[in-house]
Amino acid sequence: MKIKLPAAAGLAAGSLRLAGALALSMGLYSHAGAQQETVEWVTLGSDHAHTRYTTSSQINANNFTQLQTAWIWDGASFNASSGRSTPSYVDGKLFTVAGDRRHVIAIDPETGETIWSYREPHTFRHEYSMRKDYGKGVAYGEVDGKGVIYIISPAFFLTALDAETGAPLEGFGGPVGLEGFPETGVVDMQRTIAEYMGYDFDPYYGIPLEEGYITASSPPIVVNNTVVVGNSAEQGYNQTRIENIPGDILAFDTKSGDFKWKFNVIPEAGEFGIDTWEGIPNPRDLTGEVSPWAPLSADVEAGIVYAVTNPPTIDYYGGHAPGDNLFGTSIIAMDAETGERVWHFQFVHHDVWNYDTPTAPVLMDVNINGRTVPAIAQATKQAFVYAFNRLTGEPLWPIEERPVPQSRIPGEQLSPTQPFPTKPAPFDMQGLTHDNLIDFTPELRQQAIEAIANYEIGPLFNPPLHSNNDLGKVAALWCPGDGGGANIPGPAVADPVNGILYVTSRSACSSRVVAPAQERDAMLELPTGTTFSRFASLRALPVRGPQGLPLYKPPYSRITAIDMNTGEHLWMIPVGDTPDRIRNHPALAGVDIGHTGTGALAPMTVTPNMLFYASEGSDGTPYLFAVNKMTGEEIGRVQVPDSSNFGMMSYTHKGKQYVMLQTGSKLTAVALPD
Repeated sequence: MKIKLPAAAGLAAGSLRLAGALALSMGLYSHAGAQQETVEWVTLGSDHAHTRYTTSSQINANNFTQLQTAWIWDGASFNASSGRSTPSYVDGKLFTVAGDRRHVIAIDPETGETIWSYREPHTFRHEYSMRKDYGKGVAYGEVDGKGVIYIISPAFFLTALDAETGAPLEGFGGPVGLEGFPETGVVDMQRTIAEYMGYDFDPYYGIPLEEGYITASSPPIVVNNTVVVGNSAEQGYNQTRIENIPGDILAFDTKSGDFKWKFNVIPEAGEFGIDTWEGIPNPRDLTGEVSPWAPLSADVEAGIVYAVTNPPTIDYYGGHAPGDNLFGTSIIAMDAETGERVWHFQFVHHDVWNYDTPTAPVLMDVNINGRTVPAIAQATKQAFVYAFNRLTGEPLWPIEERPVPQSRIPGEQLSPTQPFPTKPAPFDMQGLTHDNLIDFTPELRQQAIEAIANYEIGPLFNPPLHSNNDLGKVAALWCPGDGGGANIPGPAVADPVNGILYVTSRSACSSRVVAPAQERDAMLELPTGTTFSRFASLRALPVRGPQGLPLYKPPYSRITAIDMNTGEHLWMIPVGDTPDRIRNHPALAGVDIGHTGTGALAPMTVTPNMLFYASEGSDGTPYLFAVNKMTGEEIGRVQVPDSSNFGMMSYTHKGKQYVMLQTGSKLTAVALPD
């Protein structure tokens, strides 16, 4: 049987080499297990479309419960801890990054043995980076017919390695002026930024912290002969001073490492978007960041790369930068060859909620009223899915500007409206009323009401409060908070054959307050910038649920299936089982509490047969679950050695399908017995 995938799924063609016969183009892909000698997983999201979909179909509903651990790779010797790196499988090897030094590792896909590794020499720039162990994955490309692995280090070097040997790529980049670095294979991107921004620069220390700091927590992406690079900065809740390095998107030639273009995420005078920085002639001198720190996606055939961004410096207060602040908290479509803007959309105007976009956009073709549309969908912390024609930026369904509450913080001027998609419906809790609170018994409901009595509650986009606010409140609660909705540990996945998006989310609120920036600055060892903001994030004041139970109604975390052909929700299920600490709580004796879910996000992967996700049983036992893609009904579960932390992937090597779980410092591969 052969199934023709839609065009967006065809973007994954570079990741599929069934019996060596598939090329980098769209076409017909066999789903017959016997014909699947090799099925690759090229980017951390499987394909450039970031669907996390595989055509591997050897594992099915009839044999799923026979899965067993095939091997475990332990990254402890590389100081791995977070598990935030999804391996790629290409050319018969697995590739990943691990640990604070972001070692690049090649692994035998059949045995789990390490084939080669590469470690970048130490610099202060690496030591300072607060996202050292969050590499998320690698990028793969080809130069003169040879496979090349590209990574961005915490010190913001772009390194190209021979995929076969791990040796630095000859002719790429050049000497960086530091002992221990190779003479080839490396581009110093901090030096690139320093040159076009006019910053002082030292190869070991990088750009002075007075100007800001730049690092990376996601890999680059290769689009034809261009490697496109995102970045990240010091977390906004640790920022107290307004200056920072603009998080410009950079691009380099895949073969030579030559600098090709940059996209200014904060516009210069005269550029598109400058009018959204009200009364500021050159906002790049005043603030920075707007970093595209989530993974990038691309339509290789159209030559378009997509980046999603976070707000400008700093989180929770933007009084020093009035206006909507393009391209903060936006999606940007760029020509991969030139860097020219194709289209953009801003998810949050003048973002003071830390509603940065934490996962890659997902590309797939959909059928709307009998018309095939090349689509792109972005799940957000706000519990919205924003959906567009990926070539034009036209929304698939209307997006309305609606009035939102205004700030009570002196000097802050929020946007009077924010964009609300009319479809799909929100996939998790938005805003907070008493009706959202736990209601298993009247007593628990009353205790929950009392627990939030000293907090300002309200709708989505409820603004933060000052520590000495005129309401006499401890803090404001905005829901979802910066830890709610869709977030880093659970990227959305898609079935591009049927046009279905699967989003995992959790119910949560944030409660940070702002205070004079000097008060927060005194708590930081090495702050960035020079000029104090008027206010900065002081602390989070989490509100506790009654008697140790969750504050909100269940499910505490969920998976929602959305038909992107219609914008309608197909089904929703809680993630994992109801924890014993809740199910056996004395206050709930005799109460039917239903299925609450664990409260954790679910790493997921889609196959032609089912949806895989990782979670836990009631007693905390880790499982790999399989559910029916169209109904959400559980097909089965298999106990696995440890809990998963981030993404999940699947590949077929020598005719055998493996499912790879990211389990802390380890990688766990499960497969059917021989």
